[in-house]
Amino acid sequence: MHPRLLRTFLAVARSRNITRAAEAVHLAQSSVSDQIQSLEAELGTALFTRPKSGLELTPAGLALKPIAEELLRLDGEARAAVQAASGQTRGVLTVGALETIASARLAPWLPGFQASHPDITVRMKVADSGTLLRQLEEGDIDVAFCFDRRDLSNGGADQRFVRRTIAAEPLALVAAPGQSMVPRDLAALAAKRFVATEPGCIYRHMFDIAFAEAGIGAPELAAEVGSIGAIARLVAAGSGLGLVPRLAVSDALVRGDLTELTWPGEMRTAPLTMIWRRRRVQPPALRQLLAAARETLVPERLLAGSGLESESRPKVLFPNNC
Repeated sequence: MHPRLLRTFLAVARSRNITRAAEAVHLAQSSVSDQIQSLEAELGTALFTRPKSGLELTPAGLALKPIAEELLRLDGEARAAVQAASGQTRGVLTVGALETIASARLAPWLPGFQASHPDITVRMKVADSGTLLRQLEEGDIDVAFCFDRRDLSNGGADQRFVRRTIAAEPLALVAAPGQSMVPRDLAALAAKRFVATEPGCIYRHMFDIAFAEAGIGAPELAAEVGSIGAIARLVAAGSGLGLVPRLAVSDALVRGDLTELTWPGEMRTAPLTMIWRRRRVQPPALRQLLAAARETLVPERLLAGSGLESESRPKVLFPNNC
């Protein structure tokens, strides 16, 4: 069973659709169909049924799926081991990131990394945090950059992944231009109307936790929207206040489109975190990128202001237990 066929098989198994699988593996639909037929012919059995609701795995397909995942993992580790032993660093890396982090942190940083490592090609995928973790699990990306959200009810992080926090990004309480109201405490702030992202989003989690940790009910929402950019525009128009990572609205603050208000109490921050799969042998190209990100991704002035190197660091919304 050639790894190429197994990758195509898994793409079809996950998407249950030839068209979406073809997009995932960058092949024509006819090529995906041909590869599935080749794999079925090699194994002597059907791997999928084709009901109207979408492709479904047969019992044989269900049996193959975890083995295919393990074989591809071993294939990747074998290639990484050979590259490491021979001193090769050449490779293609796919980086996933939240849109805010991609534009504000990675876009200015990646050109310098690629100039220093011309033998490494970097591709970028932008998605929400849930999609990034799924892409990481399925091998569609090599590393994810996001604000780390830990499910506080599950008692810890997924041990399949390694997490490293590289900065504590400040959160900003923002209002429309000209507003100078300074809330005296969180209770007074919670009486104000806010604009926030939808439930399930990492930014909404930041917002909810900021008030929940103080034992205060969530403020009334003027609107729930799907992006930080939309929050910034609605706040600027006077719809309500917003609590977002400062890096996402730094340009708007400089232009005067938004005003930053003082957060009552301890400064709020969120951990900018790299997440990647545990492997016995990491691909040399990925090791190079991870090392460079830890050393050079976040500007020194931001690290100095984040408190990461200070004994009296500001309170981080989500504790880092790496």
